[in-house]
Amino acid sequence: MTSFDSAVSTIAAARTAEDLKKHSYRQWAKIVHPDAAGAERRASATEAFAKLSALYNTSVPTKTKTLRTKTATYRVGPVFASGDIAEIYADGRALLKIPRDPADNDLMEAEATALQDLQDRGDPRFRAYAPQLIESFIHEDQAKRRRRINVLERQRGMLRLDQAGQISIEDGIWIWRRLLIGLGWAHRAGITHGAVLESHILIHPERRGLVLLDWCYAGNRPRAIVSASKAVYPPEVLHERTASPATDIYMATGLMTRVIGPSRLPEPLRRFAAGCCYSAPRMRPQDAWALLGELDELIPAKFRN
Repeated sequence: MTSFDSAVSTIAAARTAEDLKKHSYRQWAKIVHPDAAGAERRASATEAFAKLSALYNTSVPTKTKTLRTKTATYRVGPVFASGDIAEIYADGRALLKIPRDPADNDLMEAEATALQDLQDRGDPRFRAYAPQLIESFIHEDQAKRRRRINVLERQRGMLRLDQAGQISIEDGIWIWRRLLIGLGWAHRAGITHGAVLESHILIHPERRGLVLLDWCYAGNRPRAIVSASKAVYPPEVLHERTASPATDIYMATGLMTRVIGPSRLPEPLRRFAAGCCYSAPRMRPQDAWALLGELDELIPAKFRN
């Protein structure tokens, strides 16, 4: 395994992403991500991670003005947003999700499969809890690198939970309820999200809407984790690389505890959260919709909407 200091030096000397082919983007990012570095290394990690992202961004086919498929032509302009493994480009109602590293095509395929399964098997009444997959296709760039690109329907008027600022307890409760509804919907369709994190959730505060993003980690055998958020995953993912509805419930509970703030949680909700976060998945709740019913018993009636 490449050491932190060696990775920083290698990235600093690199001129293109090809100079870093010893590892995938995901592997380099795991080594130098600022959130994984100690305080004494954070400045070096931040600089190296920024350089790494810049090198891989230039390898994404942004110079291609259009991408054509059998059904549509998409314009590729400036980066709209950056995700864990991909850059996202907006074209009208469509968002093109393009992986920085072709080695992450398997994660893009996992997302496309999960979203298609949700559309095919999920109860249509809850379809708004996940983006609609418009299409998924392979693009080959001028260097013969093949990337799987997912085209998703754009969610307008929403913001990412990690960019929402301070959340009131009342807002935290409706977000918690919506999150359990969305997860229960996915679980009934046989799909585990696998990475319930702040950056993977969109909210619409006025309409109390919620959308679960980034289904790249979906499945009972996740292909990867978000390295920068390793500390919030349950043991079964870290040690056995397995996931289940109990995994999503653990991560959703931890997320909402962080968002609301442990010190602001009323004691009944603190006990409720503790019962969802046992180390052993068999000890946790397994049914998100049943858990929603238990949550509703603990909150004032005015919050149950």
